[in-house]
Amino acid sequence: MRCVIARYPFDLTKGGVLDSMKGVTPEPVIGESVTIGRRRYPVKQVGEVVTRQDRRDFTGGEVTRAMTRLGFTCHPAPGAEPAPSAPAATPVETASVLLGGTVITPRDS
Repeated sequence: MRCVIARYPFDLTKGGVLDSMKGVTPEPVIGESVTIGRRRYPVKQVGEVVTRQDRRDFTGGEVTRAMTRLGFTCHPAPGAEPAPSAPAATPVETASVLLGGTVITPRDS
């Protein structure tokens, strides 16, 4: 599969990535990670080993996209859960805002 990482084109295969990562000890996972074989590696470490470029030259998103397209399982950063959303506005509140009104929030009594 052809992909672009840090503005350079690479022809990556799943087997090639597996061979490149064979014998590489995973660093502690702090941010995004990818499972290769039975090990979980930080995406920046995988990008550095596979492309032989400095980690500062590419983003984790570029490597995550490439690894996902190759069929590897990618994981978000630990604790990167989506923030809880505010309660949805009722249809009356939505209409009021669209007509130039303000949203009235209930007071805690």
